[in-house]
Amino acid sequence: MYSKILIAIDPEDDGEGKRALEEGVRLLSEGGELHLASVFSPGGAGFFPHVTEDAPAEKEAEVRGTLSLLARKYLPLNQNATLHVVAGSAGEKLVALAGNICVDLMILVSRGATGRWPLRRATVEHVSVNAPCAVLVLPALVKEPEDDGEGR
Repeated sequence: MYSKILIAIDPEDDGEGKRALEEGVRLLSEGGELHLASVFSPGGAGFFPHVTEDAPAEKEAEVRGTLSLLARKYLPLNQNATLHVVAGSAGEKLVALAGNICVDLMILVSRGATGRWPLRRATVEHVSVNAPCAVLVLPALVKEPEDDGEGR
C-alpha cells in the first residue's frame, strides 16, 4: 500500500481515467493522499498562424473541469483527490510534480506508439526512467471492434 499516489490522466479518455482511478484507490493506504494530474500543451499557432487555439487559461479550466468530472464519476464518495493541471511537456511536468509533492507511486496508462498520441510512449519512458518514485504503467485497454450490425 502507498500513502501518496499521483495518477496521470488523459482527460479525453474516460476508460483510461476510470481504470487508473480504480487501481489508484486499490493501492492507496487508508488515510493516504490521492493526486490526479493532467498535462496540456499550452499551444500556440506554430506553423498555422491563422488557426487560433484556446488561451492557456481557458484550456486549463477546460482540462480541470474534465478531470474534476472524472474524479466525481469514478472515485468512491469517501475518497478525496487533489487535482493538478499543468501546461508543458507531459514527461517533464509529471516527474517534477511527483518530486514536488513527494509521492510514493505514480500511475500511468500506456498506449504505446499506436495510440492517438504518438508521443505517449516517449512520455511513459521518460517518466519511468526519471521519476523520483515507483512507477506503475498499466497496459492499454484493447477496444473491441464495433459491430456494424451485419454480423461481420
